[in-house]
Amino acid sequence: MKRESFEAKPSGEEGRQYHVRVRSGEVAPVVLLPGDPERIEKIKAFWSQSRELTRHRGYIVETGKIGPYPISVCSTGIGAPSTSIAVEELARCNCQVFIRVGSMGAIQPNIACGDLVIASAAVRLDGSSKQYVRPEYPAAADIETTMALIEATESLGFRYHVGYVASTDSFYCGQGREGFGGYWQSWMDDIIPDLRRARVLGFEMESSLLFVLSSLFGIRSGAIMAVFANRVTGQVSISGESECAKVACEAVKILYEKGTLKKA
Repeated sequence: MKRESFEAKPSGEEGRQYHVRVRSGEVAPVVLLPGDPERIEKIKAFWSQSRELTRHRGYIVETGKIGPYPISVCSTGIGAPSTSIAVEELARCNCQVFIRVGSMGAIQPNIACGDLVIASAAVRLDGSSKQYVRPEYPAAADIETTMALIEATESLGFRYHVGYVASTDSFYCGQGREGFGGYWQSWMDDIIPDLRRARVLGFEMESSLLFVLSSLFGIRSGAIMAVFANRVTGQVSISGESECAKVACEAVKILYEKGTLKKA
């Protein structure tokens, strides 16, 4: 039976995407995706040149070069819903690879603040990815992109871990923290112990959506996060952001040099 269409495609001015406000040809084949817009400055510190393209509704898009290679960055905000918009619209601009450059909270005691975590896959505790495909569909990172991140981290000598992360839509209750006024549900008692037994490394909020959409759209993606807290040891320290950014940029060079990305 023919699918009935009720679609009215949102469009920006001059063929630009509705939210990120860029069009094909303006962004590089690879785009780094930090959640925090302020992280863009840390990422650009490793580029040879850069220029801002757009700034709209929290999405800041800049493009430039790392050595001879084109590279772009787009802030996604916090969580899967805003990330899905960025991925959808950047995919329409012919991007080939996405790399999340983020932060997370660890739940394994051997992971320290300032360590880097490279996500090989994610537990889908978000809601947005379920609006694209059934929950049994895996959220797995691209192998080549993940290997480039590992190679870059090894070459730079940073301490890192590779494994599964859990992506939630809630920073508070969804990650086993009390809600306002001590709000609590019984299942929150078990979420961290259960995920620890399953060898999940920690919580973050975007990777599952990124991995699912990239797989569905035929785009490569990977994710690297700096650890800001450890929920088991109680350690908290906002550190590792620059190292995380440096690894992501180095991984982009590796992908170009291995022929995974086209230069233009």
